[in-house]
Amino acid sequence: MSNTKVQTVKVKEIILSPGLSQEIEEIYQGMQAAYEGIAEQIPLTCEGCPDNCCDSYFQHHTYSEWAYLWQGLRKLDDETLNKITERAKAYIRQSSDVLAEGKRPQIMCPLINEDGLCGLYRHRMLVCRMHGVPATLTRPDGRSMRFPGCFRCQEIVDENYTQETDAPAMERTLLFRRLAALESRLMGDRRHLYPRLKKTIADMIVEGPPAIDLPHCER
Repeated sequence: MSNTKVQTVKVKEIILSPGLSQEIEEIYQGMQAAYEGIAEQIPLTCEGCPDNCCDSYFQHHTYSEWAYLWQGLRKLDDETLNKITERAKAYIRQSSDVLAEGKRPQIMCPLINEDGLCGLYRHRMLVCRMHGVPATLTRPDGRSMRFPGCFRCQEIVDENYTQETDAPAMERTLLFRRLAALESRLMGDRRHLYPRLKKTIADMIVEGPPAIDLPHCER
């Protein structure tokens, strides 16, 4: 009979190197430039919009973005971080109740300050940067997808274009591939050991920086 005991230990926190941090910033800058180019052509602006996209229920899927988010959070003073954390806890409770009813939550992101602005704008995540304009994406299986944009964008497209597909669209494929490649370099040969992510920003705030528990055997 084996005397091996299996214990669980916390591995080292997943941290972006300076090079990977720079690269994710460049990817985000590319997204911003592509977004602005399409928004100008539509034309689409958020000015005067009665809606706020920051209450949309988004889930995020990369450890690299999670780590980059925490790079920004660590730059905040304790009081501000504590306020954001409390809002994140409330977000999780409220969204859990709504999801239990089979509905999609519509709750303000915990990063939004009392003045209605994002308190971590430079470190906001991929989905936050792309939501709004029409977009296209080619999946790894070759299937092409098109996203119509926010409700205001759809109204403008309906008014100015004969068909939805006549409107210009942001091509997401290359940017997504760059982010996926960055994720692979960050995780290396350990990537298969980490569970797939499907977390809200609130989850990432409350759970702390990305890390993982792995089995450790002792005899």
